[in-house]
Amino acid sequence: MLIQKRRQESRMPQSRISRRAVLRGAGVTLALPWLESLQASTASGAFPKRFGVLFMGNGINEDHWSATGSGAAMKLSKSLEPLEPIKKKINVIDGLFHKRATGQGIHPAQTGSLLSGANIQRGPILKAGITIDQLIANQIGQDTAQPSMTLACEQPLTGYHETNFSMAYSSHLSWQSPDSPVPNEVYPSLAFDNLFENRGLLRNSSILDRVRGRAEALSRKVSANDKAKLDEYLSSVREVEKRVERLRVDKHNADELAKQKNRPTLSMERPANGLPEDLREHTRLMCDIVAIGFQTDRTRVATMLLANDLSAQIYPFLQMREGHHSASHYNNSDGYERITRFYLSQLAYLAMKLDAMPEGNGTVLDNSCLMFLSNLWIGRKHDNTRLPLVLAGGLGGTLETGRTLDYLGASDENRKMCSLFLSIMDRMGVKVDRFGDADTRLERL
Repeated sequence: MLIQKRRQESRMPQSRISRRAVLRGAGVTLALPWLESLQASTASGAFPKRFGVLFMGNGINEDHWSATGSGAAMKLSKSLEPLEPIKKKINVIDGLFHKRATGQGIHPAQTGSLLSGANIQRGPILKAGITIDQLIANQIGQDTAQPSMTLACEQPLTGYHETNFSMAYSSHLSWQSPDSPVPNEVYPSLAFDNLFENRGLLRNSSILDRVRGRAEALSRKVSANDKAKLDEYLSSVREVEKRVERLRVDKHNADELAKQKNRPTLSMERPANGLPEDLREHTRLMCDIVAIGFQTDRTRVATMLLANDLSAQIYPFLQMREGHHSASHYNNSDGYERITRFYLSQLAYLAMKLDAMPEGNGTVLDNSCLMFLSNLWIGRKHDNTRLPLVLAGGLGGTLETGRTLDYLGASDENRKMCSLFLSIMDRMGVKVDRFGDADTRLERL
């Protein structure tokens, strides 16, 4: 049978190409989007699954955070309104928490174990736990050029909080080991270059120029419909690349200015430090980089810290005079609700972008899980006995969507965030018996 199969394969036309084809060029490999013309003998379940986390520090406006119903009849509150176009593909989950993160003090103690459920340690020696994203990356990261990407839209904090916990817990979401957070990449240009391995002279060479010959050859083999998809795909990559090129110049100029001032670039204020002056531009470009990373299969795991715990972000475009952390002390105000809605709009933007990328009979979003969460429920009370949480995407049909799930009335044992993490890891093909404080999966998920 094996000899017969090999003979059959040898008779296949040379023009026939695999379903997950790639474009190769100098120092770069791009996985192509799903195209009907390519061999599609495998089921949609064989498409890669992706996992992403978006974090907003200091909680939400609890007066405007709710959802009822399911499917097309789901009713979303004011803060969740940005998700209306994709509400059939989300789950709004209420009542989950990390018991180990309660009663330990405010801010760093409530954030340092958010994705691990570990016990964290006071003092100069860091001790937390490996996070869900890194555990997944350790299992599936060998299949991609970059096992995971860890992005942030704000510089990390240094020093210690009044509770004697390191500020590292407040400004790092992803941890590769108990004593080592994964460094955050705050510069879009560096995130893009790391994703596509742009080094040395290649940094100034367009990715698309490097694969142009292969792309043109492929265009001649596929259908007219797939050619249009391919052109759209390559144009979307180029559009992000062009925005990154401008920011790469800004970063270079910032580094030169920092040398003249004899100080680190990161210590300067935005935009002198080379970061986009407009936070909206920064967050959208970071979302675009995650989307391209998922679509090109350069990575399948991403975390994005939109606003630190104890964040100093300011929002003039939201008519807010106070910084993020200060505003969270009045988290039921209209201004803080606008901040909450702004960050939910980033989740909506990324989710809808992935949902516009066809993949088999579904989309890239259908094969992904995006998780939006915060470390607090009510900022003015530093209350983390329940956490705001939204999931988007169906992980290849393994995760039912379009639901509101309420665990608030369940016992503490049955509303563990780590039980959710175990359930997600199961669906990602990562099997562990225990994670954080949980050894059971989340019911009803």
